Amino acid sequence: MSHSSHPSRTSAVVLTSLVVVGLASAAYLVRRPLVMSAPACLSGRWHGCYDTENGVLLMTLVGLPLAALAVSALARRRRAAGVADAWRRSLAEVGMVYGTVPMVWLTLMPGAQAGTAPGRLSLVPLRDLATMTPLGIAGNLLIFAALGCFAPMRFAVLASVPRMFALGALCSALVETAQYVLQLDRVSSVDDVLVNATGTALAALLTRRWWRTRPGPTGRVADTTP
Repeated sequence: MSHSSHPSRTSAVVLTSLVVVGLASAAYLVRRPLVMSAPACLSGRWHGCYDTENGVLLMTLVGLPLAALAVSALARRRRAAGVADAWRRSLAEVGMVYGTVPMVWLTLMPGAQAGTAPGRLSLVPLRDLATMTPLGIAGNLLIFAALGCFAPMRFAVLASVPRMFALGALCSALVETAQYVLQLDRVSSVDDVLVNATGTALAALLTRRWWRTRPGPTGRVADTTP
């Protein structure tokens, strides 16, 4: 094993620990609602689990060990093949997929009048933001937070806060468009796009020291931070 692999693996372990601690803290804060959905989820029922916010969040937390195993398996396979930064790449790939898909699922849950109520648009910036609750703002900031955290670690072309803001805005616009076209009984709002994109950019800053932005002299990608 080369000495250069140790810093990469240590960074991956530190980042993984921070993610786990953050998720555990969030789970503690919302533990009571999560416990309410546990019977439906543990019995394998779709209704009451995967069609509720609490159920989806609970199953996302329950599945964390499987996600960790996927990271480990990918990293070991890559290390065996001599791939540089195996742990970093594997953690970034699994993290941005596992952390984003459940959040997008939540935003695409149909309302009570889905399929019958016409789509609703709110295209005036900052109008809806003034009526959002703190919890609603926090939720919108987290929709693409995993994408913001991990995408710049995996793709050098995305290692920029403005680019991550643009990516978050694009992904959010696609979700809002889907809500409108599919008539999910939700309001497609430009403020959701702005808050989602802001959350993506802020989350990207959390992993700034782990970004890879340019090829090094040996073909490996080097850090831009000291």
